[in-house]
Amino acid sequence: MGTVNTERFKKFVILHSNDMHGDFVAEAQGAPGNLIGGLALLSGYINKVRREEAHVLYTISGDMLQGSLIDVESRGISTIEIMNYLAPDVVALGNHELDYGLPHLLFLEKMANFPIVNANLHIKKYHKRLMQPYVILHVDGFDILFIGIITEDVLHQLRLDSDIATFVGVEDASVEIGKICNAYKNEDIDLTVLLTHIGFEADKRLAALLKPEWGVDLIIGGHTHTILEQPVEVNGILITQAGVGTDQIGRFDIIVDDQTNSIVAWKWQLIPIRPGVAEPDTGLQKFIDAYQEKLDSRNQTIISHLTRKLTHPGRDRETELGNLFADILAQCTHADVAFVISGSLRAPELGPPITLGSLKRVFPYDGPIYKVTLTGAQLKQIFRFNLAPAERQRRLLQVNRSVRVIYSDTRHDLVSLTLHGKPVQDETHYTLSLQEYYYKNAPVRLGLSIEELNAVAPARVVTTSAQDVIEEHLRIHQKLTSQVEGRIIIQA
Repeated sequence: MGTVNTERFKKFVILHSNDMHGDFVAEAQGAPGNLIGGLALLSGYINKVRREEAHVLYTISGDMLQGSLIDVESRGISTIEIMNYLAPDVVALGNHELDYGLPHLLFLEKMANFPIVNANLHIKKYHKRLMQPYVILHVDGFDILFIGIITEDVLHQLRLDSDIATFVGVEDASVEIGKICNAYKNEDIDLTVLLTHIGFEADKRLAALLKPEWGVDLIIGGHTHTILEQPVEVNGILITQAGVGTDQIGRFDIIVDDQTNSIVAWKWQLIPIRPGVAEPDTGLQKFIDAYQEKLDSRNQTIISHLTRKLTHPGRDRETELGNLFADILAQCTHADVAFVISGSLRAPELGPPITLGSLKRVFPYDGPIYKVTLTGAQLKQIFRFNLAPAERQRRLLQVNRSVRVIYSDTRHDLVSLTLHGKPVQDETHYTLSLQEYYYKNAPVRLGLSIEELNAVAPARVVTTSAQDVIEEHLRIHQKLTSQVEGRIIIQA
């Protein structure tokens, strides 16, 4: 694409990331010494493009937080400080930005030297937007409107705060986009970009609902970690995403017509962040290293030793690590059944030696454990709901060793459910321990309302810190092991 210098046409470069998840440090891949990704090299590439091109914007479509010890140890404060160094032009809110609670998110937003936009979080009582819904960036006489969108489908964490809500789905989000575009997209707005964190398929549904008169040009998304060969066009709107982490970055080279407020030419690339793409940003690397040194001094202490390495290869199956953690929670909470969310285990392996740091990398999410009393019929209903085939990949709960479940995909029903080798009886009462996220999101994660979970007896918080329970158990019990035992069997 050639350089355009006329007043009517102007070239812009939009660099974009999503779902960075605290992926700050380069990783080894392939030949020895071959490091890919990491913020230092990513920043080096962004700085290179900023030097080479006249008009460069860098955006992030949600989930800067959660995924590294650097982030977890400081509850996202270090991430915002690092992002201030990286200097994005605009960032959209992702679901993991609320992992440390709404009040802390508002604190992090005040720390940020860049706008964090979201149009559809609101305070229920007043129906007032919680955050800055949009930002208009003025670049060399051109005005670019950015709007941030997230929906209830991906933001179930909001249920942890009863005063805050979001619109239910893409239909309501599209209406809100229309309101903003009608109010602010006048003849002076040359380009309109949605920064979404709703997933690639939802982005396509959203684009189909938008009126052409609203003038949305691009959707730059996140949440599903989608890798594309080229953007998809729906309803005249280009939709793209840039995978996950810092191993790559999306790049749009676009030419905008000031007279028609439209894109007249574009080129998109997914740029691998590999050695040779740019010189690393040594200043940012030193900044990150300072955090890493502090972490290492605290987290290299060995707290336990397993008999062998235990793995967690995926969320769609029973795993050794999932079994270990479920057994610990069942034992420590004296529950008949314990659930561990597969997605709360964030690393693929642990051990044999367990340091405090490696444990936090595997299990970074902290929070209360709830204990509820259910009938056998309710317990069966939960397993039917959780194991039912869905459009997306099935994500199994990890369960303790007393549980044996057989589910038939053909019949869409349980074949059997036993505890300690005995069939679960519909009228018998059983206790269940589960993480706060599943308790607060019971309707969409368990298929029961919170009222139903409390029908037999009021739920109790048996610990305010799941991390504390697991860490203390591992310190006391050495040489533990676990294996896949067929606790949950899916009959195809």
